[in-house]
Amino acid sequence: MLKNEYKVTVRWGDTDAAGIVFYPNFYKWMDEATHELFKTMGFPTTDLFTNKQMSIPLLETHCQFKSPLFFDDEICITTTVEIVKKKVFKVNHLFTRGDQEIAEGYELRAWASFESGVKAIEIPEEIKQKMV
Repeated sequence: MLKNEYKVTVRWGDTDAAGIVFYPNFYKWMDEATHELFKTMGFPTTDLFTNKQMSIPLLETHCQFKSPLFFDDEICITTTVEIVKKKVFKVNHLFTRGDQEIAEGYELRAWASFESGVKAIEIPEEIKQKMV
C-alpha cells in the first residue's frame, strides 16, 4: 500500500498552557498528511475540488497518544493507505520524534462529488491504482 512521510515542526501556537501540544493539532496534522499524500500521488486535493468538484470528506477519525510533544519538536508523520474500497478508504498515521513513537491514528474518508450537493461516488480507478 501507498506510504508517505510528512514532516512538521511544533510551533508555539500548537501548545497549550502546560507547554505540550494541544490534542486537536494531531487531527489537523493527520488531515495535512493525507492531503500531502494525494499531492505526492499527483492528485492535489485542491485541484480535484477546483477542477472536478471532488473531495475526500472525513467519516471517522481516531488518535491514540503515547508521549507528549513540545514546542520546537520535529516530528515525522508516516501515512499509509490501509484499506481502499469502492467509495471509501482508510489511512493510518504514525507520529514519531526520532525513533520514539508519539501517537498513532487513522482517518476513514469517502470519495465524494460536490457537483450537486455532497454525494459519495466511486474512487476513480486511476487514483485507486496509485493508492494500492
